[in-house]
Order: sequence, then structure tokens, then C-alpha cells
Amino acid sequence: MEFAARHYGVPGPLTVLVRELVLPPKSGPLLYAGLCLTMVVLTWRQRLVALAAAVGLDAAFFVVRTACGIHVTHGHPFGNGALWVTLGCGVLALTRRTGPERVLLLKGVGLGLVLVAGRKMGDVWLLITAKSRPDVLDPYLANADHALGNPSWLMGRLVTATGAFGFNFLDTIYGQLAVAAVVVALYQLRNVAAERRFPRHHLVRTFLLIGLLGPAIYMIFPVVGPVFAYGTGTDHWASIALWSPQIPSDGRWAVADLWPQTPPPVSAPHSIPFDTVTPRNCMPSLHTAWATAIFIHSRKGPRLLRHAGTFWLIATLCATLGFGYHYGVDLIAGVVFTLTIELAVRTYDRGGDRAGLRLTVYGTAVFVALLVSYRLLPVEMAEYPWLAGPLLLLAMGSVIYGYVRTVARWEPAPVPERRPELQPELL
Repeated sequence: MEFAARHYGVPGPLTVLVRELVLPPKSGPLLYAGLCLTMVVLTWRQRLVALAAAVGLDAAFFVVRTACGIHVTHGHPFGNGALWVTLGCGVLALTRRTGPERVLLLKGVGLGLVLVAGRKMGDVWLLITAKSRPDVLDPYLANADHALGNPSWLMGRLVTATGAFGFNFLDTIYGQLAVAAVVVALYQLRNVAAERRFPRHHLVRTFLLIGLLGPAIYMIFPVVGPVFAYGTGTDHWASIALWSPQIPSDGRWAVADLWPQTPPPVSAPHSIPFDTVTPRNCMPSLHTAWATAIFIHSRKGPRLLRHAGTFWLIATLCATLGFGYHYGVDLIAGVVFTLTIELAVRTYDRGGDRAGLRLTVYGTAVFVALLVSYRLLPVEMAEYPWLAGPLLLLAMGSVIYGYVRTVARWEPAPVPERRPELQPELL
């Protein structure tokens, strides 16, 4: 990824990470989320010391920048301290720890840094999709989306009606998905420090696999989304132009200015040329995939965590559609994509369980069938929505049903608590 980014004349993920040791980071909350993952291997006293050190370093950076007259216009004014402390834990592991203690602390540091580096690598992937795929396939998905009733157009009008409050609220949910994932991961990893080992399966594994495999589908099925292909995208360019200071604002690459007022008419689809700035990151919707993973892994948590996982999934779906970043068919593909990956990982952990293997193959086949139908049958799907729409939902529902049933068979059945029998002398 570093070499690929430099091929296109921009700094790579490692360079950006090194710069954030001093420069204002792009995402301060993400750096603190990485520090929190590192701290799962520490004792409570060590956690307090690490957190205090991170906050103290951020305060020092703030004072120095203020004294030098440096104003943070891009990025966050905090987060450098969290990165310094995470790296410091790695140095401490190599110099002051030995044996299993060193391995455990290095695993914690690696877990935190992988989350941060994964975000940087994702930015490079978006750049690669924009530079290497000059044509996009949005007209195909716009036709196929008629089978679902054009949900992006409906949610777009709804979000617009809520005004600035609704937009900013959903934008916060959409932008801090990684932080929500860390909250669930911290619950799953809460006993690592006491047990001195990581659990066999946790959310971070699925999260990283989604981010690793998803961009490959972007390259096969490049799509920019309705707000860009069928709208001006004026209010959204700043959030996606990650590598170019030249932010277009006139929507001159759009097919027409239709989103979110008027759904596009059904017509023979064809690929359309697009700019080299906008990421082709719609198919599948990885935000939906990650939110689905959060929902799945929050099911075994306390009630508050379960409710939070449900809320984050619903809010993310509303944001992806309401901002015009995705079509409805993207979301269906994203759900199937996540469940298939989750099944594959759990099946691997169980030594290749036969039922898990069968369902993994089935989920893969459903995902491929969705992509093929979006590409080859979009007009037919639009002309027969009462047939195509239920079939799409049925295909997704079958994978959901298979996943729930298979995982329930793997989980041990709860043993009811046995009530003590009354003693004869008490009768």
C-alpha cells in the first residue's frame, strides 16, 4: 500500500502514521481507540498510567501549537499522545519484558496499531479505486434498485427534511463506526489481562477481514453512489477527497441532477466515465458490513450493549442511504458479505465444521449471484420489482437464517439452574 500510494504521488499509510506522531492526526478518536485495544493486556494501574500519559502528551502538543500560532484546520487537535503511548508500550515490551509477558504486550500493541494502520490502508485503497477505474457502473445499480423501491432516494428526502440536526447526527454515527467497534471489542477482550490470553474469536478479526477483502470487490464492481452519479455531491466532496486539494463542486461528472428528488428512469444501463477523485466504494457497502459485524458481536453483551449494537446498525443503514453514498442493493450485498466472512472464520476455528463449510459456500454463492444479477439483469429487476425485490430479500434472509441456525447449534445450550430440594425436616 505504501508503494501503491507513492506510485500515485501521495504519502502512503506508513508515512501518514509517522507524520501523526507530530502533525495533527486525521482521526484523534481512532488513535485513542487503538490505545484502548492495546490497554486490554494491561492491569488497571498500568491503564491509568498509560491514559494519563496520553492525555498529558496531547496537552503538551496543544500548548506548543498554541504558542507557535499553529491552528488545526484539518484533522483533530488530539490523538498524538495516544499514538506515542501505544508505540511506547511496544518499546517497553521489547526492552523490559520477556517470555509470555512480552508476547502478550506485543499482541496488544499490534492489535491497536492494526486498527489504526487498517484505516490508513483503507484510504489508499479508495485512492486506487478512483485512479485505476475510470468508468463506473452506477446505472446498473440504479436500475436494480427499482426492485427495492429506490430506498436511497426515499431516505435522502427524509434526511433532508430533518435539516442540519439529522444530517450532523447521522454523520457522527457514520464517521465513528470504528469507535463503536472498539467498544464492543473491549467488552469481548475484557478478561485478557486476567487470563493472559486472547479469546479465540472476537470482533477485530472480522472487522479487519472485511476491510481486507471488500476493496477487491470495489475493483470488480466500481460504483460511486447516487449522490455523485445522480447528484451534485456538493455537500459531500470534502469528506471523500482524501488525497486531492482540488475539490470539485459543480457535479459535472454526474449523469443528471436527480438525487434525492427524482429516481432515475429505467433505461438500458451502460458504464459511464467519472472523475479520478471519487472512490468507487459502494459495492458492497462496507459500512453496512461493519455495522452488521458490530450487531452480531454485541448479541452476547449486556442489555445496554445489545441495544447500542442495534441502534448503530439502524443508524448506519439510514446514513448510508440518506447521504446518497449507497444504493439499497449495496446494503443487501454488504449483509451477505459479512455473514459469509463471519461463518468462514468461525468454521476455521472449529477445525472445518462441515455444516459451517456448506453454509460458507452457500453464502459465497449468494453473494456472487447478487453481483451477477446486478450486472446482467438490472433492467429485468426494474421491470418486475414485485418479483425481484422479494427474491433479493429472500436471498439475504436465507443466509441470515442459515447463520443463526448454524451458530445456535455450535453454542452450548444453557443449563437451567437446579433448585435445591427441601430437606425432609422442613416439610
